[in-house]
Amino acid sequence: MKKVSVLSAAEAAGLVRDDDTIVICGCENVLSPETLLKALGDRYRETGAPRGLTEIHPIIVGMGVERGLEHLAQPGMIRRAVGSGFSFLKTSRYTQMLKENAFEAHVVPMGTIFQMMGDIASGRSRTLTQVGLNTFVDPQVEGGRINGAAETPLARHIEVDGEGYLEYRLPKLNIALLRGTTADENGNISLENEPVSLGVRNLAMAVKNSGGKVIVQVARMTQSGSIHPRMVEIPGICVDAVVIDPQQSVSGGELLNPALTGEIRMPIHHIARVEPGVARIVVSRAADEVQEHEVVNLGVGIPVDIPKILVERGQADRATFYPEHGSLGGVPGERAIFGTNINPEAIVDSPRVFEFFLGGGLDATFLGFGQIDAAGNVNVSKFNGIVPGCGGFIDITHRTGKVVFCGSFSAGGADVAAAEGGLRIRAEGKFSKFVPQVEQVTFNGREALRKGQSVLYVTERAVFSLQADGLQVEEIAPGVDLQTQVLDLIPFKVNVPRPPRLMDTRHFG
Repeated sequence: MKKVSVLSAAEAAGLVRDDDTIVICGCENVLSPETLLKALGDRYRETGAPRGLTEIHPIIVGMGVERGLEHLAQPGMIRRAVGSGFSFLKTSRYTQMLKENAFEAHVVPMGTIFQMMGDIASGRSRTLTQVGLNTFVDPQVEGGRINGAAETPLARHIEVDGEGYLEYRLPKLNIALLRGTTADENGNISLENEPVSLGVRNLAMAVKNSGGKVIVQVARMTQSGSIHPRMVEIPGICVDAVVIDPQQSVSGGELLNPALTGEIRMPIHHIARVEPGVARIVVSRAADEVQEHEVVNLGVGIPVDIPKILVERGQADRATFYPEHGSLGGVPGERAIFGTNINPEAIVDSPRVFEFFLGGGLDATFLGFGQIDAAGNVNVSKFNGIVPGCGGFIDITHRTGKVVFCGSFSAGGADVAAAEGGLRIRAEGKFSKFVPQVEQVTFNGREALRKGQSVLYVTERAVFSLQADGLQVEEIAPGVDLQTQVLDLIPFKVNVPRPPRLMDTRHFG
């Protein structure tokens, strides 16, 4: 078998040419090929090349100053950016350039990007999916165009046997920038020190079968044949070059990482408690919706803390938690390493996870929200000056039977606290999360009703359900006045067919 090329990061960056299409792995700061991205950014800063790149990232890559896509935030370097999301941070230079129309910016659901990579690897010319119909990625709505520079949607709306689909024409790929733990002399790559794999095999095969080059950043190299075949995540036949970085960051940190990869099992009583406050009230109430033996997905933000409440209640084994990034079972990790689980039972590759989700394998999902409107639509993808995109949100809600949205009633300086088994509201937030019409439709309420999904919206002061005629109040927090502190603050009619039940006082303890 041919020996793989071992290059410096600068040499690897030199393989990228003007106008190439590159694909990049990573989930925020997990599995991000930082060494490769920094070298590529440094090369452009020093030489002005490569210019006019199209970059595709299934998941947000890097989170923080000089991390991930921030290395590429240089005028003229990027022509088009395609991803399931961009930075959550208002300090992101990449997001600022996006808003200034320095390049085209398109959002495609995470699962759809993985499906596209699989189709490219299989030699297909297009991807067909019903994920995203009647949301902002549908060309009949916004077409996933995040800025004015993105004039033409990537998808078109077609009908097959009388049913609507989104059709994505597939690009030719030139370069993959990936990351692993160990490479052998033949280029076989293992990920033993990584908590998730994030579709790196799909990305490698897609680029290789496009005639492109696959470059993998690793922490170490070993002799041919010394990686167990079952441990090989990317076969050497798909790898053109490796870059060795012994200082490669460890996902989750040196102490936590072994519990994320399955090397050890950490006692769960070490997991931090949820501090008193609005978030604790919300997750405590949301935790009541987790039923015995369910397979449950948790979204980024407030929902991640639901398992901590279950641990406190002695119900740690009540459900199986399954993030879209593939860590199955155990307890979800902290926000900084979202998508990883402590003490996982299995680690499944992301494309296979989405196949399971789209087939209806999830019982319930608990997600955050940025805005909610009269039709029950939810926006998490564009608000308050940030454009985080949709991530796997649209894929996850596509066919999951029970969808529970979790968040605070308002934002921007609200002074709300638990008091004597109830809630005391001393000052309202500046920004209402309930709006006449959401800025962007990430979740379509009418579509959910058509599919027969059960939808709840859990806040610290009230719980709402989605009905055919809009939102309906189901519960109210003790100490809250329904009219003045809930209904009067929502700019549309909310149904109250009967006196709402009181939320359990234990949520306010």
